[in-house]
Parts: sequence; structure tokens; C-alpha cells
Amino acid sequence: MRIERKKRHRTCSDTGHRQMVIMRKIATKIVFCLAALVILAGCAGKVRYPSYYTLHIAAPPDPPAAESAHATLAIREFRAPTYLRQGGIVYKTSPVQIGFYAYHRWAMDPRDFVTNSIADRLRASGVFSRVQAYDGSRDVNYVLSGRLERLEELDYQGSVKVQVAISAEMTSIATGATVWTNAVSEIGDVNNRDVPAVVSEMNRTMQRAIEKLVTPLSAGWAAGSLGAQRD
Repeated sequence: MRIERKKRHRTCSDTGHRQMVIMRKIATKIVFCLAALVILAGCAGKVRYPSYYTLHIAAPPDPPAAESAHATLAIREFRAPTYLRQGGIVYKTSPVQIGFYAYHRWAMDPRDFVTNSIADRLRASGVFSRVQAYDGSRDVNYVLSGRLERLEELDYQGSVKVQVAISAEMTSIATGATVWTNAVSEIGDVNNRDVPAVVSEMNRTMQRAIEKLVTPLSAGWAAGSLGAQRD
């Protein structure tokens, strides 16, 4: 009888000990979970979301009646260096060092903006009977190709500046010959040292660059000075 009571006592003691160990583990897990929730809640309050910016320039005037315009033009999507296609607004702290704003990004691909803006301005010039996006077909007379070379903030010239550089060329579908080329680079001064001011100056500088790029084409075509290169 004594032996059975001792065994029963030990069994009860072992069961109670195991229950205490289990309860301690559960309590420890609860404490860790609560601590993790507190940490996550604190981090959630510090989450920073990106700010997105758009390029914007003044709309071109309505095109004149294209009574004497006969040539048709297709525009390929402009190309750009890889670093300008990554979405972040670019800045340079030296001529060879490139940086990206982590929380300031473009809302649209700058290549699309440049392509569409140049198409709008050439359409508004009235010197072409049709201006369209290039789709690979050969039912147009000329194709315009180009490249956005630079769109960046410059922080190494003693003050904050921006630079926009664009190049383009027009080729004849019939002959494959290049009938016109141009390249421009514009620099603008930034008054305030913040990203919105940088983007505003990029817009102004972009407008100047696009106007300087396409004006010689539309003016020269209208004046007939490119006539010797036409088909």
C-alpha cells in the first residue's frame, strides 16, 4: 500500500511539474508575441511611402490647317540610359557618381513623356500631314528616333542645378538616309534645395530642351531648307 501511494504521489508530482513547464512555455511565448506586436506597431508608425512626381510642360498650340503638308511621320519611343528607366529621380554628386532618391520617384516613364511631348509639338507645327506612333509599318514617309540622354539633378557645381539633354534624328523610309539630326543640352538653376523645386526646374528645362530640339526641324521643313534632303 505504501509503495502504491508513493508511486501515485510521484505520478502526481511529475504531472504537476510538466504542467508548470508547459504553462511557463506558453507564458514565455505570449510575452514574446506581445513584444513583437509592440515592435511592429512602433515600426508601422514610421513607415515612409514614396512621393511621386510628373513631368509637365505647356501644351502646344492647336495645329494650323495642313493644306500644303503631304509628308507623314512616325515617332519611335525615345530611348534612355538604364539608370533613367529605374523610376527614381536621379542626382549626381560628381560628374561620374549617380545617386537615386529612395522616396521620390517618377509617376511615369520619362521616355514616354518625351516621346509624347515631341509628337504633340511636331503635330502642332502643321508641317506634316500626319504624326503617329511608330508601329513598324512602312506606310509613312519618315521615322523620327531619339534618346533622352540626361534628366538629373547636379549637386557638384557649387549650387543645385538640373540638366536635360535630348538627341534625335529623322530617316527616310524610302531610302534609309538620315535627313535631319539635332542634339540639345539645357541646364537650369534650382532656387530651393528640395525635391519639388528640383522637379519644377526639370519641367522648365525640359520644355526649353524640347523646343530647341524640334523647332529647327519644323521651321526648316516649312521654309523648304530641308528640301534637298527630301525624297
